[in-house]
Amino acid sequence: MQCPDCGDDRTRVIDTETSADRMAVRRRRECQRCSFRFTTYERPEWDSLQVKKRDGAIEPFDRSKLRSGIERAVEKRRVTDETVTDLVDTVETGLQNRETRIVSSGLVGELVSEHLRDVDKVAYIRFVSVYKAFSEPEEFLQELDAVLDAEVDDFEPADRPNT
Repeated sequence: MQCPDCGDDRTRVIDTETSADRMAVRRRRECQRCSFRFTTYERPEWDSLQVKKRDGAIEPFDRSKLRSGIERAVEKRRVTDETVTDLVDTVETGLQNRETRIVSSGLVGELVSEHLRDVDKVAYIRFVSVYKAFSEPEEFLQELDAVLDAEVDDFEPADRPNT
């Protein structure tokens, strides 16, 4: 393992820990040359999950790419790094539990938006505006109205008669 600071390949493991879901191993490492400390994660590689893009191209599933898309959506929102990690884990597990090893990018987007909506409504709107690639402002407004309508439904008193 190369040191991300100086590039030397003489690093040693100073701490090892299993993740809460027992699906990953976290290792703290230290460079023998510059003493820089960093963290690595080991996850099992199942039958290599592949993602089919909109243009038909197929590429390996990239957890960091998924995470960066979610992080852009939650930027400057009160969403913790732990929540983002949990969301990435949930989506990845959902994809891994599928019978097929090739999943569409649309399915990935659907799973993220489904879970992100429960985490933060603004982040959800940000994400779907990119994922669904709205071409008209009206499409964006329809999605926003759907979120606002659901929000209003959540706050209506149960004993209020329907009008």
